Amino acid sequence: MTTLTAAPGVTNTAAALRRLYFVRFGFAIVWALVMFTMASEITPVGAVLLVLYPLFDVGAAVVDARASRATGAPGSPTVLYVNMVVSLAAAVGVAIAAASGVPAVLRVWGAWAILSGLVQLIVAVPRRAMGGQWPMILSGAISVLAGASFVASAGADEPALTSAVGYAVPGGIFFLVSALRLGRAAKEGR
Repeated sequence: MTTLTAAPGVTNTAAALRRLYFVRFGFAIVWALVMFTMASEITPVGAVLLVLYPLFDVGAAVVDARASRATGAPGSPTVLYVNMVVSLAAAVGVAIAAASGVPAVLRVWGAWAILSGLVQLIVAVPRRAMGGQWPMILSGAISVLAGASFVASAGADEPALTSAVGYAVPGGIFFLVSALRLGRAAKEGR
């Protein structure tokens, strides 16, 4: 009987992504729980937390790019560098928009969700063979749709950050599911 195993680079990347995805799950859930308590208006603490979320995404993209580059596994580090720039720009944009109010934050947050969702799709599709990427593909597609809804909701009579904050919860759950699925790939070497 022949057993097919992945190259060590794929196995190492799967293990690194698994750890990263668990951290991203934890961060997203804690961030959302804290933000839900202040989603009706932008407080100074809320503004800091809103800026922190895309900055955390920058850090996660750095870890992901290093793991992908070091192991030569699928997932172009170049696309992840684009995500770093997009998320850094989103953090700056949210910081500026916070002074203008909820509608401005929703527009920036929505644009970021659309762009980062597209990047997530572009990275996850080639990684399908690694395992655990279907949740990331779904998450990327949902992010694009959610981003468009955030931009649209910015024009509502009384826009609130609740939907943008709620966006972190399913994203975190997708990271958890992907991490659990990657556990098999990391252990079995396929």
